[in-house]
Amino acid sequence: MLPKADSNDPTMPDHEQLLLAVARNRDSTAFRTLFDHFAPRIKAYMRRLGADSSAAEELVQDVMMAVWLRADRFDPALASASTWIYTIARNRRIDRVRQERRPELQPDDLVPDGGEEPTPDHHFEAAETAFRLRAVIGSLPPEQADVLRLAYYEDKVHAEISAERGIPLGTVKTRLRLALVRLRRAFGEGA
Repeated sequence: MLPKADSNDPTMPDHEQLLLAVARNRDSTAFRTLFDHFAPRIKAYMRRLGADSSAAEELVQDVMMAVWLRADRFDPALASASTWIYTIARNRRIDRVRQERRPELQPDDLVPDGGEEPTPDHHFEAAETAFRLRAVIGSLPPEQADVLRLAYYEDKVHAEISAERGIPLGTVKTRLRLALVRLRRAFGEGA
């Protein structure tokens, strides 16, 4: 559950106007005011969601960077500034949890069951598969290949790719899905 929106206290700054100033003019003073207001609240929110202090601080930085970079996507007709910012925070926390749950590859995982050395045929098949994979990735449209590389070779979550490339999250997911469909077809696994 997201924290409650800010009260209607007339002494409080209008967060929507501040966010629009950041979007339109890259107003660093408006951003500083938003940061000073939201950073401690987001950190407390992250702590309530189970993040330790260090992770909560990292998430605050990540969220506020996203606010700065994506302020032009804020639409006051769709949500208040606080709802928009807390939604980014919640999504970043979900991305972080998913990333933490990915099992890390251990050096022992590379050895086949039984501890036997791979056969020369295995090496040949692996090299052939790698060659085919590079060829298929090379034949993808550049935007699909880029998203695929970021997601699978650089292990970035979709939201990171979206922020890094400045494209909507849905576009990232679509490009990745299309790339994976082409890879599956190329390797005879259907779509």
